[in-house]
Amino acid sequence: CLDFISSKQLHRGGVDSPSWRSGAQPDNIVIKATGGGAFKYADLFKERLGVSLEKEDEMDCLVAGANFLLKSIRHEAFTHMDGQKEYVQIDQNDLFPFLLVNVGSGVSIIKVDGHGKFQRVSGTNVGGGTYWGLGRLMTKCKSFDELLELSQRGDNSTIDMLVGDIYGGLDYSKIGLSASTIASSFGKTISDDKELSDYRPEDISLSLLRMISYNIGQISYLNALRYGLKRIFFGGFFIRGHAYTMDTISFAVNFWSKGEAKAMFLRHEGFLGALGAFMSYEKHGLDDLRIHHLVERFPMGAPYVGGKIHGPPLGDLNEKISWMEKFVQKGTQITAPVPVGFPVTTGMGGFERPTAKGDILRSDASAALNVGVLHLVPTLDVFPLLEDPKMYEPNTIDLDLNEYKYWFKILSDHLPDLVDKAVASEGGTDDAKRRGDAFAHAFSAHLARLMEEPAAYGKFGLANLLELREECLREFQFVDAYVSIKQRENEASLAVLPDLLMELDSMNEEARLLALIEGVLAANIFDWGSRACVDLYHKGTIIEIYRMSRKKMQRPWRIDDFDMFKKRMLADKKGQPYKRALLFVDNSGADVVLGMIPLARELLRNGTEVVLVANSLPALNDVTANELPGIVAEAAKHCGILRKAAEAGGLIFDAMAGIQDDLKDEPVSVPLMVVENGCGSPCIDFRQVSSELAAAAKDADLLILEGMGRSLHTNLNARFKCDTLKLAMVKNQRLAEKLFNGNIYDCICKFEPVP
Repeated sequence: CLDFISSKQLHRGGVDSPSWRSGAQPDNIVIKATGGGAFKYADLFKERLGVSLEKEDEMDCLVAGANFLLKSIRHEAFTHMDGQKEYVQIDQNDLFPFLLVNVGSGVSIIKVDGHGKFQRVSGTNVGGGTYWGLGRLMTKCKSFDELLELSQRGDNSTIDMLVGDIYGGLDYSKIGLSASTIASSFGKTISDDKELSDYRPEDISLSLLRMISYNIGQISYLNALRYGLKRIFFGGFFIRGHAYTMDTISFAVNFWSKGEAKAMFLRHEGFLGALGAFMSYEKHGLDDLRIHHLVERFPMGAPYVGGKIHGPPLGDLNEKISWMEKFVQKGTQITAPVPVGFPVTTGMGGFERPTAKGDILRSDASAALNVGVLHLVPTLDVFPLLEDPKMYEPNTIDLDLNEYKYWFKILSDHLPDLVDKAVASEGGTDDAKRRGDAFAHAFSAHLARLMEEPAAYGKFGLANLLELREECLREFQFVDAYVSIKQRENEASLAVLPDLLMELDSMNEEARLLALIEGVLAANIFDWGSRACVDLYHKGTIIEIYRMSRKKMQRPWRIDDFDMFKKRMLADKKGQPYKRALLFVDNSGADVVLGMIPLARELLRNGTEVVLVANSLPALNDVTANELPGIVAEAAKHCGILRKAAEAGGLIFDAMAGIQDDLKDEPVSVPLMVVENGCGSPCIDFRQVSSELAAAAKDADLLILEGMGRSLHTNLNARFKCDTLKLAMVKNQRLAEKLFNGNIYDCICKFEPVP
C-alpha cells in the first residue's frame, strides 16, 4: 500500500499536481485515518512517506460513512436473496433509526438514530476473524479470499448434522424443519471415524462460513427485534461483496424474522470508515449535500472488481490508451474472471441452500460490485413539476437478463458506425483512430461486465446504459461525434423551412395544428441512434425521407390523444392560453427545424412563452443548448414571429439583416428562450436537471416531451403537475411490441392534462 501511494505520489496530490511538477515538497502532510491501522501503522507512514495520521474514532467514522452513502447514493442499499441483488430505494426522510452491523474480525451492532446519534448496543466475538482463524487452522489456507473461494466448491452435508440425518432422511414438519436443515454445525464429525485430513477443505470452509454467518444473522435480527427495527444494514471486511456470505446472512434474517425483516447490504460498504474520516474535516463543504447533487460515473481508469484493481490507476489519456492497446487485443473484451458453476450442496441452517441462476451460484468475482467515481455537481436540481419525486422512476422498462442481452447486441452492433463517426469528427487523424479503438474496447468492456453482473454498477436501466456510452466517448475526448452530420442536416432543413411555414400559414387553425403534430412525429424519424433509421439515410435525402414520413401519417396513431390536445389548444385557449410551455427537443436537422420549431412558433402565435430545452452535452445527433440559438437565429430570418420572440427572449440582440419587409409589422411577441437540461444523454432523468431548467419550469403550465429517449425509454409513465404532451415515433420493433404491442414506426401522441 505504501509503495502504491509513493509511486503515484498520492500523498502530495498525485503525479499530475502542480506541487509535484514544480518539485515543491510540502511540509507536515496530515491525512485523516481511522481503524486499528491508524494506530498500528502511524510510525511507518511517518517514516516512509513523511505523513502524519490524524486519528478519528472508528465508530464515529463508520456511522458517518454509512449515513453519507445512504443519503447521497440513490441505489446504495440492496438485498441479496438466492443469488439475486435487488436495489432498495431509501426514503431520505425516513432513514432513521436503523441497525448497522459491522462484521470485521469481530462483530459490532450499532443502533443509529440520526447524524452523530448512535450507540453500540451489542456484538459478538464470533466474526470474520473467527472464520479466518479456524479456517486457517483447519484448511491451511494462506488468505481470507482463498478460504472464501474454497467455500464455493464445498458440500457441508459431509460435515454438518442435518435434520434428515436424525430422522432417517425425513423432514420434521411439525415444527417446520426440512430434512436439509442444519441441526448441528460440524455435528456429523462426532460419529465419523475420520481425522481432519480425511475431510475436504472445501467442505470445512463452507460449513464454517454457514455457522458463523447464521450466528451473525440471528444475533442481528434479535437486536433489531429488541429495538423494533426493520432495517438492518450489514458491512465490513467479512462481507466484501461475497455472494454466498450475503445469501446466508439474508436467509438467516429472513428465517428468524419469518420474512418480516430483511438484511440489506451497501454497494460501497468497504469504504464506510474512509468516507467517515473524510467527513470529519471541519470544512468538507458537504453539510448541505443533497442526493441530486451527486453523479456516479464509471471510467475505465482503475475499475475495482472483487477488491482487485484490473489495470493501473491511469493518470492521463495517453497512458490509458497505451494500457488498452497493450493488454487488450483487437476483437477481444476486458472481462472480470469468468463465472464458474459449482456442485449443488444441501443443508442450510434452517432453510434450503440458496441458488443464483438455476442451481448454479456465481463466482465471487462476478458477483462483486464496481466502484465508480462520485462527482459533486451543485448546479443540478430536482425538476419542480414532478408530481411525486419520491415515486418517480425514469426508466420505463426494467432490464432483465433477456433485455440486457438484446440491448447489448443493439449497442454492440452500432459500435463500429459510432467509432467511424467519432474518428471522422476529429479529422480522421491517427490520434483519433487510436482513441476510437480504445473507446470501442472500453465500452465493450463495460457491456461485458454488465452481462456478467447486471447489478455491478448499481440499478441500471436503458437510460443509464445510453449515458454510459456517451460518458465513455467523452472519457476518450470525443467531444461531439456527430458534429459534421448535425451541421449538414441543419443546413438542409433550414433551406426548406420557409416553404413549410408558408404551407402551414395557408391552413385554418385546426388543420394547421394537426399538420404541426404530424410534422413533429414525422421529423422524429431522424435518429442516428436507431439502426432502422440509419438504414433509411442510404435510401434518400433528408428532405425526401421527411416527406415520405409525412405521407405515411395515418390516424389513429398507436396512442392518439390529439383530439383532446386540440380541444385544449383551440376551444379552451379563448379563455386562457398556456402561459409558458417547455419543449424538450430531440434530434438536430429536420426533427428540430421542421418539427419542434414550427410547433414552438404556433404556441408563440397564441401568446404562450416558449422555452426550448436541449442537452447540455452532445449525445448522438441530439441538438444541444449551445447549438439551438444559432439554429433559431437562422430560422428567424424567414419568420417575424420567431424573430421578435427570439429578440424578446435574448436569443437575438441586434436587428437582423435579410428580414423580409412584410414581416416587420408583427406585434411585440412573448419570449422564445433556450435552456440546457443538465444532461448529456438521449434520455432524461428529472431527478437531476440543471438549476436553469428548474427555475424556468416554475411558471410553466405545459410540457412537451419529444423523442423516444425522453418520452418512451424514459418518462412514458411519469406524471407531472401540469399538462403534458408526449410525442415520439417508435423506431425499434422490440420496444414497440413490449410497450404497445405495436410495430416499428408507430406514432405516440399522449396528452396528460391535469384535473
